[in-house]
Formats: sequence, C-alpha cells, structure tokens
Amino acid sequence: MTQRMTSGRADKALNAPQQEDVSGECCRPQPDASSGGPCGLPLAGLRPGRPGATSPARPRHECGPLEMRIARDGSWHYKGSPISRKELICLFASVLKREGDGSYWLETPVERGEIEVEDAPFIAVEVFWRQCEGRQCLTFRTNLDEMITADHDHPIRVAIDPRTREPRPYVQVRPGLEARINRAVFYELVALAEPEKVEGRDLLGVWSEGVFFPIDDAPAEAPPRKARSRAANGATAAARTAGAK
Repeated sequence: MTQRMTSGRADKALNAPQQEDVSGECCRPQPDASSGGPCGLPLAGLRPGRPGATSPARPRHECGPLEMRIARDGSWHYKGSPISRKELICLFASVLKREGDGSYWLETPVERGEIEVEDAPFIAVEVFWRQCEGRQCLTFRTNLDEMITADHDHPIRVAIDPRTREPRPYVQVRPGLEARINRAVFYELVALAEPEKVEGRDLLGVWSEGVFFPIDDAPAEAPPRKARSRAANGATAAARTAGAK
C-alpha cells in the first residue's frame, strides 16, 4: 500500500474541521497520541503499508459492533456518512481482519471492534499483464492502491450468484480478505483466457505465476489457441453481460 500515516497525523485527521467523527461509542479516543480510531483503536506502531505490524502487546478490549460499514462499491461509511479521507481509510484497512465465522474486525493489540462488509472489503480496479521469468504474471491494483499478483497465496476465484447465475470474481489480498474484481477488469481476464483440461473438465482460465485459475467452462469444442480471446468473449462475456459489477 502506498499510503503512510503516523499516529500524530491520524489524530489530526480525526479532529480536522468538517471531517467525519469516527470515534466510537464504547471507548472514545484518549488525548494521548496512541489513540485515534473507531472505538478508540490506537494507531501508534501500526504502519498502513505493513498490515499486522503492531505496537507492544497490551490487554485487549472487546468493543463489539462498530457503526462502520464497507459498501459493495468499496466505500467506507461511519454512522451512515461516507469517510472521504483516503489516508484514514488506508489506516483502518491495515488493521482489518476476518474471523473464521466470516465476520470482519478492526483489530489492534489493545482493542477490536466488528464492522459490516457488504461484499468484499476491497475492489480490484486495474490489472497489469507482464512476463515474469518466461511466464505470465497478472498483478491487480486495488481501490486503495495495493498491488497484488495472483499466485498460490493470492488465488483468483469466480463464484456464481445462485439467484442470477452471474459471475462474481475475487482475488485474495491477504488471508481471509479479498478484492472483488470489477466488471472492466474481469472482461480483461476473459480476453486473456485459455482453454485447459482440469481433472477431466474443459475450462477457460488465466495463468499467473505458473498457476491456472479457472473462470468459466470452456466451449464444447475448444478453439485453436490463437482464437482463444474471441472464444472466451463469446462464451463468457456475451453470455453474462451483467457479470461482475
């Protein structure tokens, strides 16, 4: 992540004129420089570019649900109002974690509070194709400017909406946290798709860092490799025009 912010700047951001009040109800920020987030989440020792970096351990306070929400379009809201300061969003995102039950938490060594995430906490808004030591690499840029290269640790997956049958593609950013791939980027992946046989199934997918990621079933008769982009668009994009949004 390209944004960096010290705890002092975070306090200034929280107290800036016309800036949203992002202090929570259960434990409001204290006047010292170690506090400054929702529910008094301390920011000292946390670096937005290094998710999970922490200050020395202290007893952790459970704050419960916060009135914070990440909308489906990737925007952050507090008490119904959007948070517009990107540096602050990057700082909150650096302490975002997901539990085994699917719940999302802002968590520091001393406090943690639950937030609502409508779909995925991040959006993949751009994809870059390049050759990495003779093999294809696909690197995604998120709405918070974090760069993620698809590989074994950052897989691409495509879920199918059970009601609409539309594709919902995602790429893993870090353990438990995904970025939803937006429609334009998904169509770029479709254009790069190649037919492959996986466990007896004919699939269309993309390669990155030597890993094949399926995105759709292949046509009944696989076309020549030179025609794969046209076939992929015909098999997937045209059939699912209302796909990933």
